[in-house]
Amino acid sequence: MVLGEVFLGAFLQVLLDRLSPRAIINFASLHGASVDKKLKKWSSTLSTIGAVLYDAEEKQLTSEAVNLWLDDLKDLAYDIEDILDKFSIELLRRRVKEQHGAATISKVRSLIPQAKFNFHMNSKIKEITDRLRDISERKESLRLNDIGMSSNHYRAWKMPPSSCRPDGPVIGRDWDQSQVVGFLSVAEPSAINFHVVAILGMAGVGKTTLAGHVFNNDDDAMQQFDLKVWVYVSDEFNIVRVTKAILESITSEHCKLKEFSKVQDNLSKELTGKKFLVVLDDVWDTCDYDMWTKLQSPFRVGALGSKILVTTRHESVARMMGAIQVHNLKCISSDDCWQVFEQHSSLNINNSRPHNFESLRDKITAKCNGLPLAARTLGGLLRCKEIGEWEEILDNKLWSLSDKSGILPVLKLSYHSLPSNLKRCFAYCSILPNDYEFSEKQLILLWMADGLILHPEQSRQMEDLGGEYFQELLSRSLFQKSNKDSSQYVMHDLISELARWAAGEVCFRLEDNVDDNMQHLRCSPKARHSSYISGEFDGITKFVAFSEAKRLRTFLPFTLSENPQNYLTCKVTLDLVPKLQYLRVLSFNSYQITELPDSIGKLKYLRYLDVSHTPIRSLPESTSTLYNLQVLILESCSLLEALPTNMRNLINLRHLSNSSVHSLKGMPMQLGRLTNLQTLADFVVGKGSESGIREIGPLLHLRGTLHLSRLENVTDVEDARRADLISKKELDVLLLQWHELNGTGEREADVLDMLQPHRKLKELTIRRYTGEKIAAWVGSPSFTSMVLVNLEDCSKCRFLPPLGQLPSLKELFIKGMSGVESVGSEFYGEGSLPFPLLETLSFQNMQGWKEWIPLERHQGTKDFPCLKKLSIYACPKLEGVVPENLYSLEELVVRECDQLVVSIANYKELSVLCIRYCKGVVYRSVVDFQLLYLEITGCEELTCSLQNEDGFLQNLMSLRHLSIEGNSHLVQLQHLRLLQELHIDKWPSLVSFPLASLPPSLKDIKIRGCDSLTYFARYQIPPSLRRIEINRCQNLKSLVEDEEAIGGSSSSSPCLIQDEESCLEYLSIWNCPSLISLSSRVKLPRALKHLQIHTCRRLESIADALHDNISLEYIHIWRVPKKSFQLERV
Repeated sequence: MVLGEVFLGAFLQVLLDRLSPRAIINFASLHGASVDKKLKKWSSTLSTIGAVLYDAEEKQLTSEAVNLWLDDLKDLAYDIEDILDKFSIELLRRRVKEQHGAATISKVRSLIPQAKFNFHMNSKIKEITDRLRDISERKESLRLNDIGMSSNHYRAWKMPPSSCRPDGPVIGRDWDQSQVVGFLSVAEPSAINFHVVAILGMAGVGKTTLAGHVFNNDDDAMQQFDLKVWVYVSDEFNIVRVTKAILESITSEHCKLKEFSKVQDNLSKELTGKKFLVVLDDVWDTCDYDMWTKLQSPFRVGALGSKILVTTRHESVARMMGAIQVHNLKCISSDDCWQVFEQHSSLNINNSRPHNFESLRDKITAKCNGLPLAARTLGGLLRCKEIGEWEEILDNKLWSLSDKSGILPVLKLSYHSLPSNLKRCFAYCSILPNDYEFSEKQLILLWMADGLILHPEQSRQMEDLGGEYFQELLSRSLFQKSNKDSSQYVMHDLISELARWAAGEVCFRLEDNVDDNMQHLRCSPKARHSSYISGEFDGITKFVAFSEAKRLRTFLPFTLSENPQNYLTCKVTLDLVPKLQYLRVLSFNSYQITELPDSIGKLKYLRYLDVSHTPIRSLPESTSTLYNLQVLILESCSLLEALPTNMRNLINLRHLSNSSVHSLKGMPMQLGRLTNLQTLADFVVGKGSESGIREIGPLLHLRGTLHLSRLENVTDVEDARRADLISKKELDVLLLQWHELNGTGEREADVLDMLQPHRKLKELTIRRYTGEKIAAWVGSPSFTSMVLVNLEDCSKCRFLPPLGQLPSLKELFIKGMSGVESVGSEFYGEGSLPFPLLETLSFQNMQGWKEWIPLERHQGTKDFPCLKKLSIYACPKLEGVVPENLYSLEELVVRECDQLVVSIANYKELSVLCIRYCKGVVYRSVVDFQLLYLEITGCEELTCSLQNEDGFLQNLMSLRHLSIEGNSHLVQLQHLRLLQELHIDKWPSLVSFPLASLPPSLKDIKIRGCDSLTYFARYQIPPSLRRIEINRCQNLKSLVEDEEAIGGSSSSSPCLIQDEESCLEYLSIWNCPSLISLSSRVKLPRALKHLQIHTCRRLESIADALHDNISLEYIHIWRVPKKSFQLERV
């Protein structure tokens, strides 16, 4: 039996609501009095069935006959809903026709589609009526008790008063966390530079949670890693996917490479010489030694101390991977279990404790069996209950029932105790791949499309009710926040198993249904929701499994990589999909399809269509006949030039996501008729009057982000006023953008005045505006929620608005406002202390800016009291001094400001300082700077003082990274005991580095454009160095100046560095035309893994240097004499 529990309470309630007397009258208007009588009979029969439904759902646990009856009833309920949807869609179609004056059509022509509709529905209604009668008759033989449909168990669930999910430390794991951190901190000597550490434990014991807290730990032990990557592996070990996932996580770019070897090469380049931590989460025993050997190959080029942290249920996996430390994660104690339970049950806010409280506590901890997941789930289950109700739940027979599903009893009980409508939503999540990251909005829109959210009262939106559903499932620990992205969510693998058990045959995931020969099993005819993981090339054979699933409502591909480019056979769009006539959800996300067939218009039930990230150029006009459509996702369809002309017909549309559709020239006419729209990512103002900005006016429910682009096409200021942005109080983000800069500015100013948003707006961007003055409403203190403002390329604007009076502003970006010459009182505004909460301030490309007039302070006040980041870039005329009294400043970047003086005397919290091409820097040597990162370029006044005993560098004892360009004097660095990275550019006096002049902590050095450099070092390279890069040093002759070359002893080792001291792993020398050899004794250190030599045309043979070097894994030699590199000698 594949069934879990059947969740019909809320489903039947939905059907009964839709069979209300008013609804039946509407349906009867389509089909006559006979339908009126039959639908009333349906309602009566369903009410009778609903009266015994609660008892049936209880008895299904022990009675297979009841279980089968419920399964048949569920199948029938879906078919009834299809019929009712068909009626609703026909009503919508007629409503649209009426709106467009269809009365002009002849009566004969109008009767044709009605006759077809009536003929089709007659047979369907008769079939449903017969099946409903059979279900009702079988009910009598099951002896079910009449409890009634009035039970709150089936009514619209309401959010409890306190439903926030607690976040906090991992209870009971302090010792475990310190152990794992310790294992990761130790750099064991070895032939390879990385080691594997494993966290081993049973399901639900908290392996992923522990690894996540270690991964996100900010202490010094974890700061040692240059790169940190998290990859979920799962029971289907795919070496290509895992390797690509690691690479994409590092580069933040989609990997388009087809050949696995090239993927590994690219990963090797990213990891070379870097100390990394890679977490491989949930590795199963499907990973064999051969797979692991191939996967680990790129890891070998990393720096000493790199680690792979593996979480697994299987000890054999830890052994196979050669883990040097295996941390066996045990169950937590009863006391710790109780703490976890308390945290998730909100017990601490309930002061009433019964006399048997200690007995209850013992029973609860016993039920949890030391599993944090069980304690968390049970806490979420009892969170909304009075303590008096706990006994009943703890004595539920589900605890003692045994079955073959392997689902923990506490998880089954948690599901069993969900309100019926939440059961449906949770079971639907079974179509999500294991460890798939999803957003709250994504899941809510899918629930809506499949009819899983009960219609709320008129004053509320389905999206809000869906948000409450989501938060409740989150608070019950059925969802949890992702370790990689706090805005995303995941399901624990045991919770995913619970969802699949609950869904039974209703949900079908292609990857879960394979036989012993790895062939996909057929999708059940009873399945309604399906998903699969999209591949690079998805041919028709992949979809044979769906050939019998004619009643599917969901056809949803998921991708496990970022920015994929997958290909789909046209037979899916042309042959398979048109046969799935009951689809509510259809996605072609990230497939390389260029068009949809006209047959898409036949999917009349469709509510959710996703063609985002495809090269599609247009949508077929038949899309406009999808009257039921609620969600249309077109994100990043960069080639899409136009939307369907009759898009105004989609009167049910609620979400139009069309961000990054850059080729779109305008919107379809009369878009204002789509009064249900909540999401309109980008309204492109067209050149004709039909797609004018006034169409936004009737869209009263817009929320989230709104981008108004091509505002230069607004020719009538009255249209801007009629857009009525000020009434749209649910908007959070507004972007106003002009594309052409040839306007006079007068009309643009009037348009901007009319586009004032509601005062609840949080973020505002104005781009390429051509007026001389920004509207008075920008900067008004009435915008109490505004946290971000971005003014970009408003080149004709002469004055900044009074942004200092925005009381909540945290981020401010001003770019390309070349008409502004002075920033002063008009910027701060009149009133209270300006910018009270501002944390980030950036000025960029302000070509005309000449002065920054400081605020006239009252005694005891501070400039920008919360400012942490200040950036001033490309402001060549700006004179004077950067404001000095920025006591909270942590990061200061000043670039290409030739006339500006930077005073850092009072920046005691400063950790990052980047100065490029400025007039000068003022500092005081007595200040104890806490700088970690320092970059100085083209600032002679400061660089000349670096070498002084009382100079600037003498106070930078915490410095980790130093980059200096254009210094004419040598600088003493040995006192910088924590320095790890040194970048040197254009030091004309640098000839070589004495060994004692470099700090012992230095790991990475880059030298560029130092034409006096003849040798990198004398005698030997500093042993701490792991990475050396030298580029464009015209007179460099050798990497090391040997003692022989300067008349010394010749008894030294014929190696650049003593092998036992060598850490050098990466050596790159480019464009050094005088380079003859690496040393007169050319033996390379045995630790070297990566060697690049490029455009060194005088280089003599280095073949001996490569001989017997077993560590080398990457060699790139290009544009050197042939004699210097002979492969036969290597």
